Amino acid sequence: MKKNVRVILNPSSGSKDPPLRVFNQLFHQTGYDWDMVITKQRCDGTILAKKAIQDGVDIVAVYGGDGTVMEVAGGLYGSNIPLAILPGGTGNVLSMELGIPHKLESACALITQPEKSQLRAIDLGLTDDEKLPAFALRAGVGLEANMLEGADRELKDRYGIFAYIMGGIQAIRDEPREARYYLTLDGQSVEKSGLTCLIANAGNFGVSGLTLDPRVKIDDGLLDVFVIRKMDLTGLFSLAASVIGVNEELDKAQHWQVRSVMIETEPVQSTQADGEMWGKSPVKIEVKPQALQIYVPV
Repeated sequence: MKKNVRVILNPSSGSKDPPLRVFNQLFHQTGYDWDMVITKQRCDGTILAKKAIQDGVDIVAVYGGDGTVMEVAGGLYGSNIPLAILPGGTGNVLSMELGIPHKLESACALITQPEKSQLRAIDLGLTDDEKLPAFALRAGVGLEANMLEGADRELKDRYGIFAYIMGGIQAIRDEPREARYYLTLDGQSVEKSGLTCLIANAGNFGVSGLTLDPRVKIDDGLLDVFVIRKMDLTGLFSLAASVIGVNEELDKAQHWQVRSVMIETEPVQSTQADGEMWGKSPVKIEVKPQALQIYVPV
């Protein structure tokens, strides 16, 4: 039976030359029926994914960065339609986390050559605000959100993932003081100080070998919550952390594995998830285990 693929493409993602010819050639040669829709503004990925479900497509493929991928993932959440990720953004961190090839032809082959792929179920993080998309990688409150605000489009185009590090350096200069984090972790209250609070579903930072913590797993049914202090930043931004993760003191003192977390801050701070600004604190997040099926290499 011929399969129908709906490609959702973000024309403003990292690539300046959307590869429509490649799509047409690869899908046509392998007998797949395909069509494409384009995002024009924020949240279009979610809307278009829900429309794909209504249209009865067999596979949804997304070409764009992590923000677009997460919008589409949020739209597919709750359906049985699998997602194919065709890396086309600045960071492409989720594809790196899952081992999806960066080369477009190889990523498409995960759809067109079933012997090369398998479906992997991953967890998603969701808020109690239905207007906000799901996330697969990481949400951040405080410094990390300010890093994103400091990485403008021109910097992303020129420097890729290192634009976020440059934004982080600027954010550290602008915000030297720590905030108070009032956390409710699976119903238990905890109060800590730090520059940022990270809620990780996956540990990859988008730089080969650099991980937040090797125990952070994208399919373990848990969220890893970290409060990062000033003293931890050297380890967080250093490539040496690729070997040991964030330092042992951080792990022992300010790392929790939970199914839900409520974050309140003093003062109020910016929030983000998978490269998209969410607004301001407070924010409540819970994990949805095995929420999405994604094509990955065998």
